[in-house]
Amino acid sequence: MSKATEHLSKIKHSLAGRNRAEARFRWYGRIAIFIGLAAVAVLFGDIINKGHGAFRTTYINLDVSYDQDLIGVNNLADSEQLSAGNWDALTKSALRAKFPNISGRSDKRRLNNLLSNGAGFDLKDRLLESPQLLGKTESVWMLADDDIDTYYKSWLAGEAYAARLSDKQVIWIGELHQQGLIKLQFNSNFFMRGDSREPEQAGILGAAIGSFLTLIVTLMLSFPIGVCAAIYLEEFAPKNRWTDFIEVNINNLAAVPSIIFGLLGLAIFINFFHVPRSVPLIGGLVLTLMTLPTIIITSRAAIKSVPPSIREAALGMGASRYQVVLHHVLPLALPGMLTGAIIGMAQALGETAPLLMIGMVAFIVDIPSGFSDPATVLPVQIFLWADSPERAFIEKTSAAIMVLLSFLIIMNTSAVWLRKRLERRW
Repeated sequence: MSKATEHLSKIKHSLAGRNRAEARFRWYGRIAIFIGLAAVAVLFGDIINKGHGAFRTTYINLDVSYDQDLIGVNNLADSEQLSAGNWDALTKSALRAKFPNISGRSDKRRLNNLLSNGAGFDLKDRLLESPQLLGKTESVWMLADDDIDTYYKSWLAGEAYAARLSDKQVIWIGELHQQGLIKLQFNSNFFMRGDSREPEQAGILGAAIGSFLTLIVTLMLSFPIGVCAAIYLEEFAPKNRWTDFIEVNINNLAAVPSIIFGLLGLAIFINFFHVPRSVPLIGGLVLTLMTLPTIIITSRAAIKSVPPSIREAALGMGASRYQVVLHHVLPLALPGMLTGAIIGMAQALGETAPLLMIGMVAFIVDIPSGFSDPATVLPVQIFLWADSPERAFIEKTSAAIMVLLSFLIIMNTSAVWLRKRLERRW
């Protein structure tokens, strides 16, 4: 009896040790998840803290007189007059009317620096939209210079950054604030303009359209090729050393650094086929090479998930192998294929290294309108802004990252939703 009691005591002691080890293991997992989530939260918090200011920018209210003699334009339909017009004279005149006591060349130059360098051209666009304003005066909210914007935002936050402003400019901003003639407004330029050397004028529209056009090329090439390759390898290819060699290489290509695909595109598409640099077409071709392994692997996995009984029933009813695949296997595997394609597109959207190798790092101001127009993409735009010395580009960079992350989250969420919505469980 004593031996049985002793044996039972050892078993209880062993079980208690196992339970403690299991509890510790669960806590290790919880701690690891907490650390990971905390790191992600800190990263997102830092990006949002630095980038949220880019969605609002500083505007100054001025009474602009569209004087024909001042700008040298009396016919808005004359392109020569428009190109030769002195549009900056409108902003200078409006500023001096607001501060009539300013004298001296240096003070006038500092006063003019309150506004963006492109403010005169904004007035030109405004006048072309409303030709009836020629010869009249209106109150206009004008875009401020990036240094003014940086100072005003920091001043409102209680941490005035006036390193690049003169004392008089600080005083003028204070006077405008007291009169309610300077304020923060929604920064539509950030979403409606292309890149610019001036931070207050820079936007992501050109890069966003470039990314969209590049992804269209990538999707149109990689999805049909990847699905056809997966169907052949899974349903029709004979099992021999050649197909084994192909499968091994497809798996290996999925792990190849993305910059290698950029070098491949540079060597083949640009140097051999002479495809133009820095256009969505070449970007889509390179990203197609990069995403093909992912789409093939996920498509094969989706085809494998279709039960063999579906194939056997179709064959038993007299269907050919082609009909079995086209009418039964492919429709059932399509949700998984679409999920893999979306994940591959999300991966392509966030790539930078291969596109740098094919020249999509160029400074592009114009908005691309086709697959052969010079363009850049959002990750490369972020890279360019992060390398800019102007302080105002810091929040632009973080804001662009927020936009890119939003697209990636939407695409990955769509992939999960599609899988849950369309997936069949057997």
